[in-house]
Amino acid sequence: MNIESFKLLHTPMGIDALELAANLNPREEDFLRHFQMIERRFPAEIVRAALETAILRREAAQKFPFAQKMFFTRQALQQASGWEIAVYRAARYAGFDTALDLGCSIGSDTLGLAEVVFTIGLDIDHLRLVMARANAENLGLQNRTVFFRADLYKGIPLRFSSKAEKIACFFDPARRKGERRIFSVYDYHPPLNVINDWLKVYPTLGVKISPGVDLNEVRSYNAEVEFISLHGELKEAVLWFGSFKTTQRRATLLPGRYTICGECPDALPLSRPLAYLYEPDPSILRAGLVALLGTQIGARQLDPAIAYLTSDHLEITPFARVWEIEDWFPFGLKRLRVYLRERGVGRVTIKKRGSPLVPETLIRELRLQGNEERVVFLTQLMGKPIVIVSFPEKTRYE
Repeated sequence: MNIESFKLLHTPMGIDALELAANLNPREEDFLRHFQMIERRFPAEIVRAALETAILRREAAQKFPFAQKMFFTRQALQQASGWEIAVYRAARYAGFDTALDLGCSIGSDTLGLAEVVFTIGLDIDHLRLVMARANAENLGLQNRTVFFRADLYKGIPLRFSSKAEKIACFFDPARRKGERRIFSVYDYHPPLNVINDWLKVYPTLGVKISPGVDLNEVRSYNAEVEFISLHGELKEAVLWFGSFKTTQRRATLLPGRYTICGECPDALPLSRPLAYLYEPDPSILRAGLVALLGTQIGARQLDPAIAYLTSDHLEITPFARVWEIEDWFPFGLKRLRVYLRERGVGRVTIKKRGSPLVPETLIRELRLQGNEERVVFLTQLMGKPIVIVSFPEKTRYE
């Protein structure tokens, strides 16, 4: 889509074409078939823009509850934070006079920020800026936002009469090149080091980075590193500078907004499997806070290199899944098969850490029959391969 076709979507003909396209609930693989159908009534350029918008809105529904009111480009949607994450992050900006959304794209984070603070969005992409304005208007936030075109490689082209401490910034550098994800902060667009000059003027800054970032690349920054998971899936990481920084490492679980941070002990005591096995949330793993969690719930570690925890008592926590252990023993295919068959186990879920075995292959080789169900963990105990058999997970933190 380009600026001209986007503008056509706002004409009476474009509005009708978009409504027709939306009613088809189209997917990418249906594009040609639907295009040929709608082209009988509308010009091709309008049909193409309407279908593209309808497809992206359908895909965006997983991220935004109001996706049907928004406009996207595919790459912008791929990089956009989900609404729950955007709103969570925006809460840190409450109390400031102004927020600068640097690299605002189609405004997905601008909208979250605008709920708590007047927000200025800057981006170099003309089409995305036009979409951002339309998105803000469609959500009734046009009086709490303003957008400017700017090349952030050349700095932040704004001057304010108010004090810098009343202004907070958010930076979301591009982390995709075409369909390929970019993981190194040196390859972002703009690269992360552009913030070095910004921090001299605007020290209060949040930066969205890849959750798979090499932490050695950001170790030199005086910033809090927060890892955020949503419904148990690691989604993003944020660097918090200036007054935003409240700790060194933080792990946050959404939608419950559970957070854990603090001084992490060097190591946990090691132990054989006890009564319960804990699997920490992926945000805990990336934040390097496994030992802190273990200390808080009174758990031990099976192996210094493996992030499974164990304890002899049940501690329900939002930060880890927990299973009741039935038994454990050194790994051996024949022994495992006999053990499960003797108990009438016909269904198993295989989970692993520190094991080279392929779960699907192991399930086939077990050749199980029966009505019982178990969870089988393939892992290590002080460097040696073991198998842990547990009952299905029954208790989850709500």
